[in-house]
Amino acid sequence: MAYADPENTLVIETSKGKVVIAMKPDVAPGHVDHIKKLAREGAYDGVVFHRVIDGFMAQTGDVKFGNSNLPEFNPSRAGTGGSKYPNIKAEFNAEPHKRGTASMARAQDPNSANSQFFICFADAPFLNRQYTVWGEVIEGMENVDQIKRGEPVTDPDKMVSVKVAADITE
Repeated sequence: MAYADPENTLVIETSKGKVVIAMKPDVAPGHVDHIKKLAREGAYDGVVFHRVIDGFMAQTGDVKFGNSNLPEFNPSRAGTGGSKYPNIKAEFNAEPHKRGTASMARAQDPNSANSQFFICFADAPFLNRQYTVWGEVIEGMENVDQIKRGEPVTDPDKMVSVKVAADITE
């Protein structure tokens, strides 16, 4: 598949099917760089969707505690970790949180985003300018819609592999 900007396109094979996200380095360059680094290291491969709220969003990306491929995987801790890298400075922007938006999860501190992110099932304007939007689903939103719901999710769906499109050889 040819994408307009393969270097800034994230291809996620989930347990429900492929999801493609066009990343937005123009509004969130630090976040996009961080996500690409983690994807290129394979850090997101096997990570579960640990918090999925119907009508709101599907959250994933806890590379420390959410990787179902690791022997130390503990579903009860999924969602409490980040990555081996420091947190990222907030890059709040004017991009709206709407259906298909990919945005960074964080704690109370605006500069606490690390590896976790969420994809919106529906418009969530109350999140605008409070969370960093870094991408938008351009393919496979029907697969996002199929992700198993829960807080936490029992037997969660996962990201089987996450790659930057530029790195994929057909």
